Amino acid sequence: MSLRHRLLRLYTALCARYGPQDWWPARSRFEVAVGAVLTQHTAWTSVERAIDNLRAARRLGPGRLARLALPRLGRLIRPAGTWRLKARRLRALAVFFLARAGGGRLDRLRGAPLETLRSQLLEVPGIGPETADAILLYALGRPVFVADAYTRRVLSRHRLVPADIGYEELRRFLEGHLPRDPALFNELHALLVAVAKSHCRARPQCEGCPLRFDLRGRRPRG
Repeated sequence: MSLRHRLLRLYTALCARYGPQDWWPARSRFEVAVGAVLTQHTAWTSVERAIDNLRAARRLGPGRLARLALPRLGRLIRPAGTWRLKARRLRALAVFFLARAGGGRLDRLRGAPLETLRSQLLEVPGIGPETADAILLYALGRPVFVADAYTRRVLSRHRLVPADIGYEELRRFLEGHLPRDPALFNELHALLVAVAKSHCRARPQCEGCPLRFDLRGRRPRG
């Protein structure tokens, strides 16, 4: 069985169990990008409170956010934790979009050369590979897989990748063995997070897992 076929079988099984995940919950592309920064090392419920504050203050736009004084921005996003650091990162990202997306109109980036755009995002202070890829996939609909720790845990336990695989290598593996479809990448990533939280935890709970068939009677690796 090819790796592509096996990955798609996992996707089908996850869809059957969990259904559509409807990621990323947001009202605009910029809100998705803001959420991608705020969710760094933070539970999503805390991110939602911070975004609600920004929305109530009418600051969920690149121009409006960039003009906000850092102390005020920090107070608004305080529920998301490390607010001083994240305030600087959000302002830098807003300034990037204002400069790169014609006044902050993120739709204009959907046709930009992907590798160039990713490299430019990675130059924004505080934007690492996982955050950049979340912005590219979920905010801009680009075919980039978010190869996070949940994804690595599930795939390594199913012996599809080494347990110590790095982020970029895992991203290239997935993008190289799946159809380059942003909708597929979006849904599969969200579904892998769902199964990692419900079954493929730090201590695996394989009983009832929708992916148990793929182990073919073996224990999960690690």
